[in-house]
Amino acid sequence: MLPRTPKPAIWRFIKGSAKTLFVLEAVCFAASYGLYYRMNTDQDFRRYINENYPYALDYYYKIGEIVGDSKARETDANFWRSSAERFKKE
Repeated sequence: MLPRTPKPAIWRFIKGSAKTLFVLEAVCFAASYGLYYRMNTDQDFRRYINENYPYALDYYYKIGEIVGDSKARETDANFWRSSAERFKKE
């Protein structure tokens, strides 16, 4: 029987790092999907994002235009414009 030699420490480090990276990537993917889902379903959240992070909303609209929903930007702008006009009248 051959004597067992311990694996070098570098391999343990690489395996541990790979597992950590995989878990971190899965968490980041879940968070980004959750943010996209909320932006896709909640117009008030899109307005909040527009007021605080307009570049993020612009990327959301660009992705939507690539996928095929090209009217989301105009729909939101029209709704926000009409709601702003209603608040001015009141």
